Amino acid sequence: MASRFSSVQLQRRLYTTTSQWSVRQVRSSDFHGCLGELKNHISDSDFIALSLQNTGSSSFPWHRLQPFDTYDTAYCKTKYAAEKFQILQFALCPFSVRESKLIAHPYNFHLFPRDELNIGMPSYSFSCQVSHLTSMAREGFDFDACIYDGISYLSRAQEFIAKVRMGCPTLTSNTNVAKSSSKPSVADSIFVQRVKSRVKNWKDACNSSSKKSDGLLSLLEKLIPGREQYGSRPSMTIDVCSERQVILVLELLMEFSDDLVPVVIPAKSGGTRAIRAILTSSKEDKILLEKELQNLEEEENKKIRGFREVIEMISASQKPIISYSSLNGVYLIFFIFGCFLFFVFLLFSNFCSNAFVLDADFTFIHSKFLAPLPTNIDEFASSLHLVFPRVLDVKHLMSKIGGLNKPTSITSALSYLKNHYYAPVDLDIPVEATGNDHKFHGHNAIWLCHLFAKVCSVLKIDLDGVQSNNNKRLASMLDECANVSSSFSPYHHKPEDENIKIWAKNAIKVSCRHLIFLWGFRDGMTARLLKTALEGSHEVFCEEFDVRFVDKKCAIVVFWQPGLSETFLDAINSDGIVGSLREMVSEGLRAAGYETYKRVCRLDLWEADLAESLERAMLEEHHSILEAEPETVRLDINYSNDSLIYLNDL
Repeated sequence: MASRFSSVQLQRRLYTTTSQWSVRQVRSSDFHGCLGELKNHISDSDFIALSLQNTGSSSFPWHRLQPFDTYDTAYCKTKYAAEKFQILQFALCPFSVRESKLIAHPYNFHLFPRDELNIGMPSYSFSCQVSHLTSMAREGFDFDACIYDGISYLSRAQEFIAKVRMGCPTLTSNTNVAKSSSKPSVADSIFVQRVKSRVKNWKDACNSSSKKSDGLLSLLEKLIPGREQYGSRPSMTIDVCSERQVILVLELLMEFSDDLVPVVIPAKSGGTRAIRAILTSSKEDKILLEKELQNLEEEENKKIRGFREVIEMISASQKPIISYSSLNGVYLIFFIFGCFLFFVFLLFSNFCSNAFVLDADFTFIHSKFLAPLPTNIDEFASSLHLVFPRVLDVKHLMSKIGGLNKPTSITSALSYLKNHYYAPVDLDIPVEATGNDHKFHGHNAIWLCHLFAKVCSVLKIDLDGVQSNNNKRLASMLDECANVSSSFSPYHHKPEDENIKIWAKNAIKVSCRHLIFLWGFRDGMTARLLKTALEGSHEVFCEEFDVRFVDKKCAIVVFWQPGLSETFLDAINSDGIVGSLREMVSEGLRAAGYETYKRVCRLDLWEADLAESLERAMLEEHHSILEAEPETVRLDINYSNDSLIYLNDL
């Protein structure tokens, strides 16, 4: 009771302290103005902490992550939540630690998916969970400001579509043009010669007209059809019908690279509509034009990307991302160099192992700012690793400290460290407070920085060494942190060896093959009553087993002896069952193995009750079997001499 009281006290002190912290609240009206400062803070910092505030996470009990979820089913659940709910706040805090002083630069971005470009993106319907919105409202969240002044955005995939729909021209550097590998055909040669002749005649005409006086004759020449202008510079549009012709035109224009600048004009239906060649007067004028076009393209990109510009900054920095996993420690580790000091290599070495932490926040980030989420966790891990190569989960690091593997919140973890360890970390936020800083928006990111620094202090990890590239010092740090080396191995998580937990606070694990789902039992059942009813109903229940309810209508039964789950499923689906089990089946008792549960998650059968989803999965599985192995329908014909008709007798 004392420890619980101290945790509450610490949380109150944290809220009191955070009222003095300066978190910059960023909305659409001042978003572009803060990008330059944010870029400098990211560049000067060693780590970046992230924390999101969503409109919800799960609607029904079984939709939430359960201890018995495997990596695949956990990913399916987070994928469903990320596609269903929306991000309203994105807290970002670049920070460094210098001599036990945490230097943080916290930002809190208010987001809203408005269709600012009138192209049908990213506006879409999304779900809201009452408890999440209530919590935000209690903290004083301004929903009106979010809706009317929240920062919009487009994902990378949506940006490409938007540029095509808007017909945004793209500057193409001649040095980056990929040469065609195939030999030109006769049609290609005719096309190239025709375009080359046009370009040469156009250039000659422009050069000859430039030598004339700028009188009435020059003005009339500009009005002649086919004479185009890009600002004050002459230009010419070359229509193309295929990507092959695009490459041929760009290769051709390389011959005139001293004074021509090519610009690709996309078609609204996709692909390229034309290549615009702009004539410059000198090398200096060409450099000036390319810079102007590049600046215009960057400004257009910022306008289209919106908040995703921040995601691109984080990705370009390659700084380690600090998160606090909400997935109960679900990890997927990919190793390059084996299991040698996983975490420390991840923190400090440029040759670190590829590690990936399955975190609900990153499924949201991928869905909203990168591209639609892949169907399986392996593709998701590969895709996210390209954008965020180093993601550090504080919960995983806390497991190296005794007693810290159970806290479910940042405040409870800070409370535990305060009561059990001496880890002084002073917080320095060199940002002056703005109008809304007295509210608690975005302070989770600061707490996360504080917790990370304290945990590293307890584990004797010198964060000052992050900025050092000295190999000797790095080796020394690895030796000092040998006690936090990971126990994972390249073969630790095999798909065929999916061990799961049944109870969150129990370390005992069991193979998912030993677990079955039960539903269709009488109303008012509890785990104890159901277990009592099952005891003695079949020979498999003479062995040790446990029962746990997933929701009101579905329970799981775990057998501690191998093979019993298969025996029970065969028995309940056969016609030879007897005794009380037969009576329960006649009343509607149903059972399914873990593969059916996987199928539920994979097919997105997210009904309110797990029992309904399991029924649908079994029904669809039955239909798929029938379609894959159709049975030949036999027509039984009763043959009899008395039934024959002889034509000669008619």
